[in-house]
Amino acid sequence: MLKLSRDFYDRIVAHARRDHPDEACGLIAGRDGEPERFIEMINAARSPTFYEFDSMELLALYKDMESRDEDPVVIYHSHTATDAYPSRTDISYASEPEAHYVLVSTREDQPDPGNPEFRSFRIVGGVVTEEPVEIS
Repeated sequence: MLKLSRDFYDRIVAHARRDHPDEACGLIAGRDGEPERFIEMINAARSPTFYEFDSMELLALYKDMESRDEDPVVIYHSHTATDAYPSRTDISYASEPEAHYVLVSTREDQPDPGNPEFRSFRIVGGVVTEEPVEIS
């Protein structure tokens, strides 16, 4: 189960809405699986159907996390026209087996656009497992 503060939830959703129609991406770093530090990233692909972390930004981030003894706890991105479910590309790029992969959909035809589809998954060895999300 992913336990996420209301602040982190709101920040992910706000980032996804702000970057729409392009996909937004970022992560939440922490220790011992606890989300502690929110980090917006730049979608280097600048695409409505694909996200890619900027390689230099990602390298600097991982060095910073290492110096703070942090790990990526949540890796998030948005889908702009589809459900919040990992694509084949998302699955093939998932390289952090301990991370929660969060997807938020900003598609316009959602039943309740004020409450976007927000889901979390574990992706290990190409196997996708959805997990509950608790917002507190």
